[in-house]
Amino acid sequence: LQTCLSPSIHSENPRKSFFNQVSLFLTQNNKLDTNQSGFRSGHSAESALLSVIEALRIAKADSKSSVLILLDLSAAFDTVNHQILPSALSSLGITGITLRWLESYLTGRSFRVAWRGEVSKAHQLVTGVPQGSVLGPLLFSIYTTSLGLIIQAHGFSYHCYTDDTQVYLSFQPDDPTVAARISGCLVDISALMKEHSLQLNLAKTELLVFRATPTLRHDFTIQLGSSTITPSTSVRNLGVIFDDQLIFKDHIAKTVRSCRFALHNIRKIRFFLTEHAAQLLVQALVISRLDFCNALLAGLPSSTIKSLQMIQNAAARLVFNEPRRAYVTPLFISLHWLLVAARIKFKTLMLAYRTATGSAPTYFHSLL
Repeated sequence: LQTCLSPSIHSENPRKSFFNQVSLFLTQNNKLDTNQSGFRSGHSAESALLSVIEALRIAKADSKSSVLILLDLSAAFDTVNHQILPSALSSLGITGITLRWLESYLTGRSFRVAWRGEVSKAHQLVTGVPQGSVLGPLLFSIYTTSLGLIIQAHGFSYHCYTDDTQVYLSFQPDDPTVAARISGCLVDISALMKEHSLQLNLAKTELLVFRATPTLRHDFTIQLGSSTITPSTSVRNLGVIFDDQLIFKDHIAKTVRSCRFALHNIRKIRFFLTEHAAQLLVQALVISRLDFCNALLAGLPSSTIKSLQMIQNAAARLVFNEPRRAYVTPLFISLHWLLVAARIKFKTLMLAYRTATGSAPTYFHSLL
């Protein structure tokens, strides 16, 4: 990679050039972790979450319980060790002028603190990758590649979205070793983090338990040092609220509330908007929320997603400034909108097609 990759100093954006070339090299040579979905073409938060959800649903169908652990890293991008990162890059074949360019990009940076009109002296940054840069997530993903090996060594599965890591395990309901396995895995993860100058925040690490049957009870209170991790009934995961029954009622309720708020605000200015402007606002502020990670809702009963359909009906009426009881079918036809259930089905069918044709993330192949 030392000859084919050389970010040009004459490039309009050398960081973007580096990102494109390194990403292409790592993808073509299968160097990237297949369970890392952050900032990769064809991957998304939705595909990452869907991979985890499908594994949990399959386990439940097999009468197994599962645990899901959401790891929390403190200031992850700011603590990347500049001595360890080049070694990680070299192990993937990134050497020579490319590696030297990156080292020069990371070193010699400084920062100042502004407070109440006063600015501090410049201090040199000796750790971290630039946040807000296109390179930050890619470099962090490479830096933490060994994390997956530790997790798999304990028999757990995992999925990452840049610095958000989800660890999960399915097991027979009567397995007495699960709590000890969780503790052992987290201890080794914490040790690896310390070796890489990262900090695993156990106080903010979340644990969800998915029971094989509603009558089961699992006591998975995990004690690690001074930190105690207890199961939650719901957690926020990459913008989606997961619940321990996988019915997404809390997530749907939150989506409905945010959409109602947006519709209320648009309605206050609807008189001043053209029909086209109203449609643009509704699609940006309401329909986008209905579509966000909606593939996760596939298979849910129509009664569960009924409230989402009511929001879409209200959105269509608002676009055309129709009364609240107006018939919505002709409005949907004019807007070329699918109903909520059809939008979910369309999303999953598109994903199935992409998987069958090889353009979807490789971790979906096992689901076909």
